[in-house]
Amino acid sequence: MKMNLPNKLTVLRMCMVPLFVVIMMVSDALWASLTGLILFIAASLTDMLDGKIARKYGLVTDFGKFMDPLADKFMVIGAMFVILYRSLISYNDILFANVFFWAFLLVIFRELAVTSIRLIVSGSKGIVVPANMLGKIKTCTQIACVICCIAEPMIYKAIERPTDFLPVSLGTAALMLVFTIWSGLNYIVSLWKYLDPQK
Repeated sequence: MKMNLPNKLTVLRMCMVPLFVVIMMVSDALWASLTGLILFIAASLTDMLDGKIARKYGLVTDFGKFMDPLADKFMVIGAMFVILYRSLISYNDILFANVFFWAFLLVIFRELAVTSIRLIVSGSKGIVVPANMLGKIKTCTQIACVICCIAEPMIYKAIERPTDFLPVSLGTAALMLVFTIWSGLNYIVSLWKYLDPQK
């Protein structure tokens, strides 16, 4: 199957996710954290580029419409799963582990709820639901949170500082949590009128 550049970037991002997860799960050494961080940043850049290239050059396809958001969710949820695992196994910050656990659950519930509603609305009503500004901010806070949660412990280990308090990671996780809930409720409220429980 011949693919255009945006779709190739999307597939590349899908391939980078399992590689990232394996490397981050195999070891919590500095090399693994640094490699994982580079992979995640690279995947995030493909997320930014594929949509811009597709819109600018008229390369939007049904494949891209389906795979791009799916790849985004795999990327974020895979990264958050790894961070949750590390927070329970490697980090000593109990507060961060508790906050991130609930943040992780809410991210999954939010993505499942919003994706399901968007599929129902687009399938039954034929209405295309584009990402709004809150959704884009939510994605940015998720990416920022993942980067901080990988980089901060890595830096502390490099300078031989204990990882029993991760203020930057905790702060970005809390910010991500706020926008995850806010954007999710915004989508549900705006699309609720299209949901008919009798059909």
